[in-house]
Amino acid sequence: MPAEDLDEAMNDADLAEGQVPITALQEHFSVSFTRMIAYAAGCSIKPHETDYEGVDITVVSSTEYRGYYGPQFELQLKCTYQESLLKEDHMAWQMKKKPFEKLTREKRYIPAYLGVLLIPREQTSWLRTDEDGLFTRSRMFWESADNLRQTEPVADRHTVHLPRRNLFTGDQLLKIMKRIGDAEEGSR
Repeated sequence: MPAEDLDEAMNDADLAEGQVPITALQEHFSVSFTRMIAYAAGCSIKPHETDYEGVDITVVSSTEYRGYYGPQFELQLKCTYQESLLKEDHMAWQMKKKPFEKLTREKRYIPAYLGVLLIPREQTSWLRTDEDGLFTRSRMFWESADNLRQTEPVADRHTVHLPRRNLFTGDQLLKIMKRIGDAEEGSR
């Protein structure tokens, strides 16, 4: 889950005030962000011990739909502060070949998705709390691994496009669950 845009060696500037690497904080923040959206939508999260299979968490519904009871999907999370990745109609995200191929495997039993959380550059701007509530300027864009899959060979790094209309919200999450739960053709 660490941001792939931070490949250089870590130095003191990469450590937060509590001496935790920024990439680790980004990882935890992206999981926490996803948990809050899922819980507010009435879904739950199953954590994974490792992301060996190319995913970090599984999002689960306890609702019965036309096709299935309890639909779920696996989610690979990424986190970045690079606003330049956000284009007019999509977010461009570069993935390494191996994680991309794991995520987009055709024979996945449980549908997989990619979510990229865009956060403010300064850690102190990630989250604000006051008497009115909890606020973040962060937002996550997502896409189905089925829609990311391609037939041509993938280079060492591959850029994927996450449509800006795919903003990870409670409503969007419930629509994903409904598509999976209703077993709509071609929707995973």
